[in-house]
Amino acid sequence: MPRWFPLTEADDEFVRTAPVRFEHVVDLPAPPSVVWRVLTADDALASWSRLVTRAEWTSPRPLGPGATRLVTLGGALTLEERFYRWEEERRMTFTVDRATGPGLRRFAEDLALDAVPGGTRLRWTFASEPVSSLVPAAKPAAALLRRVTAGLPRGLARRVEEVR
Repeated sequence: MPRWFPLTEADDEFVRTAPVRFEHVVDLPAPPSVVWRVLTADDALASWSRLVTRAEWTSPRPLGPGATRLVTLGGALTLEERFYRWEEERRMTFTVDRATGPGLRRFAEDLALDAVPGGTRLRWTFASEPVSSLVPAAKPAAALLRRVTAGLPRGLARRVEEVR
């Protein structure tokens, strides 16, 4: 049984003002309905991300506000996500309630989909705050995290191409 570390709940204000915050924007060649289907599939993330080695919805379908998911990164760190915003085919936002490793005080992601000519524009925002003992390392770590997470929208784009 892994040891879990609780995180402080994140909200929209945190997503806007987090000490470590960045966003990736990508245009996808499919309508929002297809992109949403890929983002919420049972194999979401794990089927198109090298970073995510496992993702499991722990809430029954239909998914919506309050839905939960366990996501394992690199086979080592598991996050328990809780979705506090769920706007079908438009937007989802989650806070991480706990993690199997220390280091994070708060963490959230916001995914917004907008229909554009030829497909969907995805704006994927990552917001985090390290525990106080790790604040000095936050800036160098943020640069690495930005590069690593940039692969998520690229992987999603490949998966959308496969299923559309």
